Amino acid sequence: MTHDVIVIGGSYAGMAAALQLLRARRSVLVIDAGQCRNRFAEASHGFLGQDGVDPGRIAAEARDQLLRYKTLTWIEGEAVAAGGSRDAFEVLTADGIRHQGRRLLFATGVKDALPAVEGLSDRWGKHAFHCPYCHGYELEMGALGVIATGPNSLHQALMLPEWGQVTLLTNGALMLDAEGRAELQTKGVQIEETPIARLTGAADAELSDGRVLSFAGFFVATTTSPATPLAEEMGCALQETPMGTQVQTSEMKETSIPGAYACGDAARMPHSVSLAVADGAWAGATIHRSLIFPDL
Repeated sequence: MTHDVIVIGGSYAGMAAALQLLRARRSVLVIDAGQCRNRFAEASHGFLGQDGVDPGRIAAEARDQLLRYKTLTWIEGEAVAAGGSRDAFEVLTADGIRHQGRRLLFATGVKDALPAVEGLSDRWGKHAFHCPYCHGYELEMGALGVIATGPNSLHQALMLPEWGQVTLLTNGALMLDAEGRAELQTKGVQIEETPIARLTGAADAELSDGRVLSFAGFFVATTTSPATPLAEEMGCALQETPMGTQVQTSEMKETSIPGAYACGDAARMPHSVSLAVADGAWAGATIHRSLIFPDL
């Protein structure tokens, strides 16, 4: 069977795209490995109508709604290879089965590269975050530690006083010039240049000199890249952004390969559930348009 569209990635962007296509009665195959980026968080915030809801519940309810459409095929599994061209794409899954589709959509999401700070990965999504709009409010204007990863951390530290008293832990990853120090001082941001030895407790930073700084939470400007290399391996062009690497797309969400599209965190910045859903909905509509008007 050749599907109208194969969607690789069944999280928020992928499901939003699939919904538009299913409502146009198109046959859609979603291949999902079940690795949502926000799976580490207990609650999702900033998504209208779902604020404070477990992200797993949001995804599960959305999937249940999609499954009501008769033209949907959903596979729980990993896509390991993709190739082909417009109207003749093929995706190989880990079970060795090849799937054919007229259009292909990468909605794979991204992975976060965390700095090598002992204890950080254990606190990711619980006491350490990347997005203040998603998690800042719940920290109740408490003390916030920004763990520097590079130049973006200066921008992050300058934003975060909206959510609490900020300390920028440069940790050897950020060299501040006079202008940067002046900006931080203007915002009331404290600067701590002693390296971090490890994170302890809920959100404590033990420094190399033995001091311990306690916070309500940490923020980290991670470096992101597509969660899987499928688009790159297929030949889709990538682009560098201030947040990392993403799949390059046109305004219509088409990649450098005609008929192959990308949406969500893997193909746009900045990142949030709301923005991923919007991007996916637009991708679904533009893909459907390409099926109706093949000359466009």
